[in-house]
Amino acid sequence: MDEKKHYSSALRVNAGIKQPPSVNPDVFGRSVRKKRKRYTEEEYVEAILAGNRTILSQAITLVESSLPEHYEMAQAIIEKCLPFSAESIRIGITGVPGAGKSTFIETFGLHITGEGRQLAVLTIDPSSEHTRGSILGDKTRMEKLSVHPSAFIRPSPSAGSLGGVARKTRESIILCEAAGFNTIIVETVGVGQSETAVDSMVDFFLLLMLAGAGDELQGIKRGIMEMADLIAITKADGQNRQIAEGARVSYQNALRLFTSRTPGWKPQVLTCSALENSGIRELWDLILLYFNLTKKSGHFDEFRKKQAVVRMDSMIIDCLNNSFYNQDDVKQLRPEIEQQLYEGKITSYMAAIKLLDLYFKR
Repeated sequence: MDEKKHYSSALRVNAGIKQPPSVNPDVFGRSVRKKRKRYTEEEYVEAILAGNRTILSQAITLVESSLPEHYEMAQAIIEKCLPFSAESIRIGITGVPGAGKSTFIETFGLHITGEGRQLAVLTIDPSSEHTRGSILGDKTRMEKLSVHPSAFIRPSPSAGSLGGVARKTRESIILCEAAGFNTIIVETVGVGQSETAVDSMVDFFLLLMLAGAGDELQGIKRGIMEMADLIAITKADGQNRQIAEGARVSYQNALRLFTSRTPGWKPQVLTCSALENSGIRELWDLILLYFNLTKKSGHFDEFRKKQAVVRMDSMIIDCLNNSFYNQDDVKQLRPEIEQQLYEGKITSYMAAIKLLDLYFKR
């Protein structure tokens, strides 16, 4: 009777699901994230020359690092890549706020890659003065170009560097060229009084201007105008097309007041629209014309030699800066000197002299 009751019961008890532990066991004993492989100097160079973009990005990060232990390896990698970095067109692009640099560069870049060229875009994002952080969002603003197989986009923080470029932009250009990119675009932070630094690292300087935003000729400094090899009035579409044409005439007249810095070349002003893809081909054709002209005249090679001297001076300043702030005696005394400055017991001049005397053992 009892056995019969057992089989006729409708109740069943299923085994429960084992609950996970309250503390993740991966926290202890091993890290969840796999550590990035450490490459040798030779492995970096070999991978860069083979066009490995992942290693190229890691090498640029190494070059941009301010850690003393990264400095020597980074410089060795650059020196070995330098012989493979000559054949390229380097274009600097800057513009007034609202000119649509990212939108323009995407359309312009897609045209360049459509011509069968390999393009690297080095974009510079302004860093916060308080946190030293940057958004680095240019890849999200260039959706089509960022996934193009012939394009490479690398955002870098300005990290307090003047001139609208990052501290190691010159070195990043060398690495990208060694990786096989024959066209380099350097997008600067934006027009400013210290924007001229990019001029010492590119072959062609393109200035983007926006029409209808006020007095066009007051919207930019004379120094930038004199640097420009070509000016493009952006957003020349729809109802803004006629306004852009008026701005083009005004800028073209203004350029006549300046002496061209390149023999045989007269800077021009064009209108273009990234949305309608108008004026982009004409702009690229002018850049190629400039490139061929300067190659034939010898100005291109002469300008590159002058850039090498500027790079040497930059490296001297960079080496001295790293050596000074990483010297043990200076690092030890600096907090005390800073405290004296806060308390008003010493002037900034005397504080600097004390640290320099300590560094030079005077």
